[in-house]
Amino acid sequence: MKAIVFTEYGGAEVLQLQELEKPEPKDHEILIRIRATAVNSADWRLRTADPFAVRFFFGLFKPNKPVLGVVLAGEVEKTGSKVTLFKTGDPVFGLTDMSMGAYAEYGCFPETAAFALKPNNTSFEEAACIPFGAHTALFFLKKANIQKGQKVLIYGASGAVGTAAVQLAKYYGAEVTGVCSTANTSMVQSLGADKVIDYTKEDFTQTGETYDIIFETVDKAPVFKIAKMLQRNGTLILGSAMLVGAVQGLWISLTSGKKVLIGEAKATAGDMNFLKELVETGKLKAVIDRTYPLAQMAEAHAYAEKGHKKGNVAISV
Repeated sequence: MKAIVFTEYGGAEVLQLQELEKPEPKDHEILIRIRATAVNSADWRLRTADPFAVRFFFGLFKPNKPVLGVVLAGEVEKTGSKVTLFKTGDPVFGLTDMSMGAYAEYGCFPETAAFALKPNNTSFEEAACIPFGAHTALFFLKKANIQKGQKVLIYGASGAVGTAAVQLAKYYGAEVTGVCSTANTSMVQSLGADKVIDYTKEDFTQTGETYDIIFETVDKAPVFKIAKMLQRNGTLILGSAMLVGAVQGLWISLTSGKKVLIGEAKATAGDMNFLKELVETGKLKAVIDRTYPLAQMAEAHAYAEKGHKKGNVAISV
């Protein structure tokens, strides 16, 4: 089978198309013929070992998991002898999380992983672009106990997490303000945002508005400034915070009555089934900026890493 392999940390050029042996499922595993995947921040951060702490989990000197890819959509080709949740031919989508392995034509994964049947109104590429951003947004908004009528500000509203967060916050009945650049304002508005602030033309921290929840999705906004925009008992979500942002968030939570949420968003099959339902009922859709073939994974990574993509970068396998 064809797969994208990396044997050293570095730039996009370390990603190489190679032939690997097709895997066989164990008793409780399913073999998936992967039809599509996507390039997310988790992928290129692991590729570059940024932050350095990545090396303590995935190999100090070289990666111990040579096939990246945390999201997929495809078809179950074969099931292990004790599998009961899926059958051969089932179209599925979901998250592989830290087992990765989606940058390949085939992969074996536990049947209890965060997979569900693919939404029946999406392509494989669209389905593969749902899990990462939508699950991250869902995890943190639920943890923030989002309520109908609350005011929510989403910084980085045009990215993979941001586009999903706008739609999910509206689903929960919030009044949503999105922050993005000029090129993306109309798109963010089309996703349901009640107000869109173009950060290239206006300092969104100086509007005088306060919010129940602020969701910083891209680790670029000034943490202390946006924390001041929260209402007294508000919640600040630092969805992609690195070390500096995490330390700042911890300080804010210790010195004020404001709640700060940081950390890894754990996924379940139940989450994927919930997202499937939202997609099928038209309450959530994938935003795809570009689609690349598997052989052009290096180009896809280089583009995604620039940080200017609209929604997702899909990969056809």
